[in-house]
Amino acid sequence: MSNMTTRAGLSIDDRLATFLETQVLTPLGRDVDAFWNGFAALCADFAPRNRSLLAKRIELQSQIDNWHIDRRGKPHDAAEYRAFLESIGYLVPEPEDFTIGTQNVDPEIATMAGPQLVVPILNARFLLNAANARWGSLYDAFYGTDALDAPPAQSGGYDKARGDAVIARGREFLDQALPLVDQSWADLKDEHDGKLQDESQWVGFTENGLLFRNNGLHIEVVFDRDLPVGKDDRAGIADINVEAALTTIADCEDSVAAVDAEDKLLAYTNWLGIIRGDLQESFDKGGKTLTRQLNSDKTYKDGAGHEHSLSGRSLMFVRNVGHLMTNPAIKLAGGREIPEGIMDAVFTSAISTIDVEGRAKFGNSKAGSIYIVKPKMHGPEECAFTNDLFDAVEDLLGLPRHTIKVGVMDEERRTSANLGACIHAVKDRIVFINTGFLDRTGDEIHTSMQAGPMMRKGAMKGSDWLKSYEARNVAIGLKHGLSGVAQIGKGMWAAPDLMRQMMVEKIGHLRAGANTAWVPSPTAATLHALHYHQENVFDIQKSLPEPAGLDALLSIPLAENTNWPEEELRDELDNNCQGLLGYVVRWVDAGVGCSKVPDINDVGLMEDRATLRISSQHIANWLLHGVVSEAQVMDSLTRMAAKVDAQNADDPTYIPLTGYENAPAFSAAKDLIFKGVKQPSGYTEPLLHAWRQVKKQ
Repeated sequence: MSNMTTRAGLSIDDRLATFLETQVLTPLGRDVDAFWNGFAALCADFAPRNRSLLAKRIELQSQIDNWHIDRRGKPHDAAEYRAFLESIGYLVPEPEDFTIGTQNVDPEIATMAGPQLVVPILNARFLLNAANARWGSLYDAFYGTDALDAPPAQSGGYDKARGDAVIARGREFLDQALPLVDQSWADLKDEHDGKLQDESQWVGFTENGLLFRNNGLHIEVVFDRDLPVGKDDRAGIADINVEAALTTIADCEDSVAAVDAEDKLLAYTNWLGIIRGDLQESFDKGGKTLTRQLNSDKTYKDGAGHEHSLSGRSLMFVRNVGHLMTNPAIKLAGGREIPEGIMDAVFTSAISTIDVEGRAKFGNSKAGSIYIVKPKMHGPEECAFTNDLFDAVEDLLGLPRHTIKVGVMDEERRTSANLGACIHAVKDRIVFINTGFLDRTGDEIHTSMQAGPMMRKGAMKGSDWLKSYEARNVAIGLKHGLSGVAQIGKGMWAAPDLMRQMMVEKIGHLRAGANTAWVPSPTAATLHALHYHQENVFDIQKSLPEPAGLDALLSIPLAENTNWPEEELRDELDNNCQGLLGYVVRWVDAGVGCSKVPDINDVGLMEDRATLRISSQHIANWLLHGVVSEAQVMDSLTRMAAKVDAQNADDPTYIPLTGYENAPAFSAAKDLIFKGVKQPSGYTEPLLHAWRQVKKQ
């Protein structure tokens, strides 16, 4: 363990203090002592407020639990339930009509529509890949995935038949996005042939091709007969590069396992490298050492010969942690651990100030803004707390008011039910709202834990509350002026190997009015970008209906009949337990917060803590109401441990679950289920952090 040092009455990990002072504050020209004094004062103000908000969560949940317990065996009365939620302050009055006032927002967020990546901040290689995913090769994306009619061949050589199919599909895309007069792109002889139906789509000349724009997104058609594909191509087209991940979220939260100063230092160091523009990562590939770094800008010349540039990198958000957890990296006066969300707000903003003040190699925000995503806030009081905290951080760092922008994750029931008021609480800095099935469902289950047994997890996707939640999120965002100013987003496509299915289904996010949606990889971003050429989201948003009322949103997804056949109960338990174990063993043993984890059918899914929350809460609910027994759960855990062990058999560093049932990983899995009812809001972090710290020791 590292030593602790004292600054302004705070006890701080000395590596973390040295990092901030030498790598951030001094280069910024900030007075170090003044910073620590200001930071200590900020903590003295906001840490007690943070604790008070968490106590309010517990109080509300206790009241809701008791309400349901008192009414067991009685029919659910929706009107009575809503009146009760209003009486305890869970539901607050709608604010008067308002429009958000956010200013200085980059076009990638405000006026462009396209994919968004989320990447664990602890993995520098993944972080660089995501930041560089602003542009992607359409040929590579089609050739290397199942996005065409079949998965790619596994042979090492070039598959010409597949290559021809990729080229044909690329021409189809160009015909749709950039239609020509009286001919197809497949008929072109060279770059001088053909005429656009809409000549304003042509932007200029790149080094090896032509640059176009459609629905606000750029397309580069590369003409190069010196390259293998271009050599044999009728028109000499060697590739089609599309503008893909407009924005990326570097995640300090659900996709990482960060439990102490060592982990937080790595997170902040990687964020500094991204902001400063000098992050590099070397790795071995095929016996060669490769070094990855941030891409430079893409340059082009317009018709008059004037040179311009487009960003070669995704615009970066950083996702701070929520209000719940503390971290031992900094201890406040009296020995309490600092609320980790406060630490993240100060440290990530201080690092981002390097960009705001023009000291970065490339620059992230051309509008001079810092973009922070804030997860897991419960209602407008907590959003107001974040707004006040960001005010205080701006004052600490000497930044103009509302330099720090906020993305509000709509993933907790009290936020969904009071979304207008939540937006109002941050109305001059909000740049993002989104929805996410997994966390939102986990909170749905936990909030109504005592109401009765929930329907099967898969059935939740067709439930009334979920449909209402998804539609209301967009409608309320539009009502308060987010279109053209901020992102309205949709959740993750979790299956990175199922790109053909993604291409069929994910366009639904655009048609629902979302101008961004999450994807699991740079390749998925490239493919999903095609959807934004098919549909103009901003036009769709103009015709969407006003937000519906709360009745459907507040409906509880209880099972109508719990007399499931034994086989169905076993299937549900196995599905939950396998996913839970497959994720926990990597989190606790390896410190991996997000990875492609095989599901029960051996399909690789991108898993993070949100997956764990829904699975653990679902089992805990069925246990509470006697749908399943502890013995049945343990039987499933034991059998699924063997399956997870088999799925990880090729990993030489893997520690089996079977035979190590008292070790941290299996112990954490059991706790998440059997202590699930008592976990705050059903969150997994307290138990995961505790068992990960045991493992690290």
